[in-house]
Amino acid sequence: MTATPIAHVRQNDSGNWIEHALEEHLREVSRRAGEAAECFGSSDWASLAGLWHDLGKYSQEFQHYIKTVSGYDSEAHIEGKPGRVDHSTAGAIHAVRQFGAHGQILAYLIAGHHAGLPDWHAAETGGKALSIRLGAEQNHLLDRIPAQAIPQEILTQPKPTTRLRGGAEGLHLWLRMLFSCLVDADFLDTEAFMDGDKAAARSGYLDIADLVDRFDKHMAALAANANNTLVNTIRANILRQCLKRAALPPGLFSLTVPTGGGKTLSGMAFALNHALQHNKQRIIYVIPYTSIIEQIAGIFREVFGDNIVEHHANLDPDKEDAHSRLATENWDAPIVVTTNVQFFESLFAARTSRCRKLHNIVNSVVVLDEAQLLPPEFLQPIADVMNQLASHYGVTFVLSTATQPALGSFQPFGSKPFRGLDNVREIMDDPDALYQQLKRVEVSVPADLQTPRDWQSIADELLQHPSVLCIVSRRDDARELHRLMTASENGKDTLHLSALMCGEHRSRIIRYIKWRLKKNKSLRVISTQLVEAGVDIDFPVVYRALAGLDSIAQAAGRCNREGKQDGLGHVVVFVPPKPAPPGLLRQAAQISVSLLTGSTDNILGRDLARQFFEHLYVRAPSLDKHGIHELLTQDARNCQIQFRTVAEKFRLIDDSAYQTILVRYGDNDILLGKLEKEGPQRWLMRKLQRYSVNIPKRLFTQLEKQGDVRGIWPGIYAQVSDKLYDKSLGVMIDSNIAPENLVG
Repeated sequence: MTATPIAHVRQNDSGNWIEHALEEHLREVSRRAGEAAECFGSSDWASLAGLWHDLGKYSQEFQHYIKTVSGYDSEAHIEGKPGRVDHSTAGAIHAVRQFGAHGQILAYLIAGHHAGLPDWHAAETGGKALSIRLGAEQNHLLDRIPAQAIPQEILTQPKPTTRLRGGAEGLHLWLRMLFSCLVDADFLDTEAFMDGDKAAARSGYLDIADLVDRFDKHMAALAANANNTLVNTIRANILRQCLKRAALPPGLFSLTVPTGGGKTLSGMAFALNHALQHNKQRIIYVIPYTSIIEQIAGIFREVFGDNIVEHHANLDPDKEDAHSRLATENWDAPIVVTTNVQFFESLFAARTSRCRKLHNIVNSVVVLDEAQLLPPEFLQPIADVMNQLASHYGVTFVLSTATQPALGSFQPFGSKPFRGLDNVREIMDDPDALYQQLKRVEVSVPADLQTPRDWQSIADELLQHPSVLCIVSRRDDARELHRLMTASENGKDTLHLSALMCGEHRSRIIRYIKWRLKKNKSLRVISTQLVEAGVDIDFPVVYRALAGLDSIAQAAGRCNREGKQDGLGHVVVFVPPKPAPPGLLRQAAQISVSLLTGSTDNILGRDLARQFFEHLYVRAPSLDKHGIHELLTQDARNCQIQFRTVAEKFRLIDDSAYQTILVRYGDNDILLGKLEKEGPQRWLMRKLQRYSVNIPKRLFTQLEKQGDVRGIWPGIYAQVSDKLYDKSLGVMIDSNIAPENLVG
């Protein structure tokens, strides 16, 4: 046993224990963290956090534990497990002793580098609140370390001088960015020691210039093979405008293109060329639903190969261990495809696994696809963080949608003013002209928007069309309508799509739908709204259950998309037997009723869309429902921030109502077995996210009790019963689940 203080241990193939010297680890984490923070001018803070983050490991208690008591436990450095030694508080206390109030900045980072950013006050974190951990009764955690144990050149450092970014309003984001640099540096250096091969595999991506070259060749090939149609001519013009505007200075942009105008690839053209001309480090493509990420990522993978990372599923293990630390994503690829939930929740997160990637958002181009789907109750904190990122972290945002939300600043009657996104530049020369040129459908709205129809009459009507898509707002509606359709001899081959099917299953169904449509074969599909964004399917007739005007416009984008019909495609809006679930979907449908009653002209026009979003935001009870802004800023001047409380409150999807499970589909049994045997690995979690489904917690509890699902790793659950997953419908749920849990 060596006398040199050590940070980690691992066992080699020969069974011998290899030690990771603590001083070497501190200096390397300091170097990595400082380099990561260069892009937002805060290297001195991040570097010092790295140097002091594991000072507690110099204690005799930790060294005795890792070398003797644990028997060289390779997870001895993981805090929070029984018997483990607290090694993160000592560095936090030292920072405050050295620099007073300024030391609190470092204290948040150091104290949280395992358990996550803490609250200052004892709200969500209780006794783990930073104010308590820095109290006099915790001083022994630093004082017990012999003075001579820590090299003086590590202990004695000058106070960082870089000023924070964004003032008091932006302190929380700056701290999270620093925290991200520290956590990523710590994870990477630990990974380099624990698994050098895995660390080496992280590099090797192409740079932006090479990706632009690949993209240009791909687009040239598409153009060479494209039919000379009006739609393709318009798409080529949209692409040209995107390439032209890419030279504009970084900031906030909108890309307003009707559905079917090719905005996915044109938006990427803008992002890539803007990144190349302004030296941005990556493109982050953010989409609203996990259900469509497979298609978007597939489009980009066809162009860019393995230079993209697809990150969406909420498969973070609930307890940190050596495996889960190394498996977390850090978005180091040049192209990242992710979801609104993953992107925005990470910007308000406290957990290390969520925060690790944040510094890689700096100096990037972020495309928000279908930006109209940002939830109104979180709109103020979302707008605030977007403005901070654009103003202080070199981020260019592109709001890409057919129906632009009204996100400029405004003053709702009797409410606080909304601090919106101002000075947003439109990439298209004349969006209104585009809407006229790309008009390919007529929308039929019932004269009576108050009287619902029954499902049988709707099924009978759908059966009269050889090819038709019907979109509803609830999963149980989709199943009931699918049941009625397949009960008819004429409708036995009707397909079903919903988010109760895993991503791999949905992808196969969507590929089959595209194949049948391309072959002009008859096809009937019943789907939830997951097909309304980013799924490029083209039906001659589309039915849509009454919904918000934005949803009706998106549904229309699945009709006569390529303009191949003789005349216009047909979109039929109907009033379903049950209203949309309570909340945003029902409110949006009610606004549509008020706007469409007595006037159904130009339903897909931009003016009506603007009115719809203005009504939606003004009627919202609050654009900051949980008081996120106040929690982050009220005591910011005293560096007192409720990080953990904010992270718990900022949930775009309330995961307290849901549990992610891994289903058995296709040939993924081998992957599930590997996870259970070896634990999380980054490549494995990337593959398994395609087999995840979110189910209501109440159903999950019932299934676990019955033995239909079981835990295969702490916090990760998988299907056991063969009857749980149906090859047509996905996860089989009972009819007693609350309607609001059956959306998507």
